[in-house]
Amino acid sequence: MPTARQPRVVDVTTFAEVLDRELRRDPGRPLVTFYDFATGERVELSVVTYANWVAKTASLLVEELDLERGDRLLVDLPAHWLTPVFLGAAWTVGLQVVWDEAAGADAIVCGPPSVAARAAQADGRPVVATALLPLGVRFPEPLPLGVTDYGVEVWGQPDAFAPGDPPRPDDLAVPGMTQGEV
Repeated sequence: MPTARQPRVVDVTTFAEVLDRELRRDPGRPLVTFYDFATGERVELSVVTYANWVAKTASLLVEELDLERGDRLLVDLPAHWLTPVFLGAAWTVGLQVVWDEAAGADAIVCGPPSVAARAAQADGRPVVATALLPLGVRFPEPLPLGVTDYGVEVWGQPDAFAPGDPPRPDDLAVPGMTQGEV
């Protein structure tokens, strides 16, 4: 039994294993809380709700965008509750998350501030845009041709996701850091 002086050693090696452990431990506890002080928006996701958003988003990445373990996802999002959802979904699939265009992304996720600039890149790779509105709803106006509206597509995805090619601890999660290290 660990004491206050001995840290508990956790034998978890991928993001999916960490999330699964948290689901078994206490699925109803708050996991992600987001405050937007400019708008007054507050979103709190329990472990089970976060896991559901991750599963739906992971399915979107694989089934709709044809991404596979080892591909790179450029995350061009501000601080928002959907940012950790996309990180979790990417790592559940086994994608490497990058923030720099120079990393050579296979797909891009962006928000309203950069959707116009990212739309120009939609001819060579998938671009998903999120309106960053409460409950992940769709953009109020049409998006440029070739840009997928997350708020439209995510709701049709299943509530559970099991990758056909599960990530391994040595898969890169971010440049220079593996899933096992994250």
